[in-house]
Amino acid sequence: MPTISVDKYALFGALGCRYTTKEFDELCFEFGIELDEDTEDDKDKPKDEAPQLKIEIPANRYDMLCFEGIALMLNIFLGRASVPNYKVVAPPNGQVHQINVHEDTTKIRPYISAAVLRNIKFEQASYDSFIALQDKLHQNLCRQRTLVSMGTHDLDTVKGPFTYEALPPEEIIFAPLNQEKAMNARELMDFYENDKHLGRYLHIIRDSSKYPVVLDAERNVCSLPPIINSDRSKITLDTRNVLIEVTATDRTKAEIVTNMLVAMFSQYCDEEFTVEPVEIVSHHNNETRVVPNISPRTTTAEISYINACCGLNLSAEDICSLLKRMCYIARPSAENKDLIEVDIPVTRADVLHQCDIMEDVAIAYGYDNLERTFPKGSGTIAAPLPLNKLADIVRQESALCGWSEVMPLILCSHDENFAWLNRKDDGNTAVRLANPKTAEYQIVRTSLLPGILKTIRENRKHSLPIKVFEASDVAFKDMSLERKARNERHFAAAYCGKASGFEIVHGLLDRLMSMLSTSITEQGAVEQTLGYWIEQDEDPTYFPGRGASVYLRHLDGSDSQTKTKKIGSFGILHPSVLEKFEISFPVSAVELNLEAFL
Repeated sequence: MPTISVDKYALFGALGCRYTTKEFDELCFEFGIELDEDTEDDKDKPKDEAPQLKIEIPANRYDMLCFEGIALMLNIFLGRASVPNYKVVAPPNGQVHQINVHEDTTKIRPYISAAVLRNIKFEQASYDSFIALQDKLHQNLCRQRTLVSMGTHDLDTVKGPFTYEALPPEEIIFAPLNQEKAMNARELMDFYENDKHLGRYLHIIRDSSKYPVVLDAERNVCSLPPIINSDRSKITLDTRNVLIEVTATDRTKAEIVTNMLVAMFSQYCDEEFTVEPVEIVSHHNNETRVVPNISPRTTTAEISYINACCGLNLSAEDICSLLKRMCYIARPSAENKDLIEVDIPVTRADVLHQCDIMEDVAIAYGYDNLERTFPKGSGTIAAPLPLNKLADIVRQESALCGWSEVMPLILCSHDENFAWLNRKDDGNTAVRLANPKTAEYQIVRTSLLPGILKTIRENRKHSLPIKVFEASDVAFKDMSLERKARNERHFAAAYCGKASGFEIVHGLLDRLMSMLSTSITEQGAVEQTLGYWIEQDEDPTYFPGRGASVYLRHLDGSDSQTKTKKIGSFGILHPSVLEKFEISFPVSAVELNLEAFL
């Protein structure tokens, strides 16, 4: 969890109370954060440094990664403040700033979001907090700037409309932040190569033919994301109008980051909690939009679910009152007495399900106040997913049969997954890594065999026989899904010894099928017969005439009709396969798709 250091007495002043260390520790515990250290009594602390409170924040609470967020949330929890009413207001002249997005940016960093904080007043503490929040977000949600990076600019030093482009590095010339000499982007990469702060981010765009860049109307560079801003537009304590631009490879996270910056620091504007919009114009894909969207998300939660999980008997009004302490606006549903309608503010991007709302009700009620009683429902009682339970059954039975479980890496080389197994890649099966670090990690495996065979290779000096198995996921492309890929739970085992061990692998297969209540069936059985059988198959992975496919006939849950499906294969591995994996003894292997048994 990230640890945030805040000025002790500045925070106590914001909270309207001077707590003892013990009292503040108890307040943090009640709210669900943790006081890690109070430096006031630290003898090694510099004498001129104000006492600091080091507070551990849950990794999903991006809204509490700065002084402003911690003070705001604790004040709402204590009832000293209400949920802010964040508003998008029109610019003074009525002219909304624009950022025109060029198509080339889709090849390197496709998304951009923005906002304007008008008439903001910085003091040294709030200015430092503004910079520190950006750094915390870069390290946390933004994944070291690979997913998202942000730039802040003095709006009075640049002129809109702005453009977001991708240009050859030699054409991007500007003086970077806190530097006087102008240089092109290629020279900038060499200049910051050994910089302890920026050097670790250069790899994100360094090898690209074009770099992303934000330009103003006069073609002055505002920023080179995700590396550095221009010195021309840097913000200072005297800055009154701030342009926030956020570039990303993930649109959702870009919007979250924009909203967090706006929510935390719009309180310093002359008109509190207001932000001016920016129009993002994308002619190439017709996705023009106005950002930021700081309207609350509305969802529902079941009163019976909340009470069952917490062991309480709260009314809808009681739950709504408790949720107010956790920065929600909630009200009983007019349509269903068992539902409450909840408005989730932009600061609570971590709320994804009604279980998150239930947890906040428990926090507001007080964990210490919950009765020691068995829950009234199953909401808080853990249970394994059916697929995981099935895999555990297979693991346990294999171990009882004398086999050892292994856990190889899920990444492998393309040759290991295909050519070394005498299999061909049709180009539509394996998930490829766009920028693999080594040739050994090029794709996500589509079979468990490469990992098992590499394990045998690395342990070939051990006494024979070697009997190993694995029950884990493989991955396949699936363009019908949003993520364009799917996992599939497989089981595989391999026997390496002086004899082939074919009958041993076959015996393991029969034992597992027996434990899964799957009986042996003859190939020519009638359609209504449920069970499995094997058929000889000329799979090039196996020795000719010593390989077989495994078929399963089962009931389809949707229409109760019998379905026949190939679920795996087994046999004696081909000598060329063993040669590729540097194994000098015969090996028999089996691999099954466990999801067919669900």
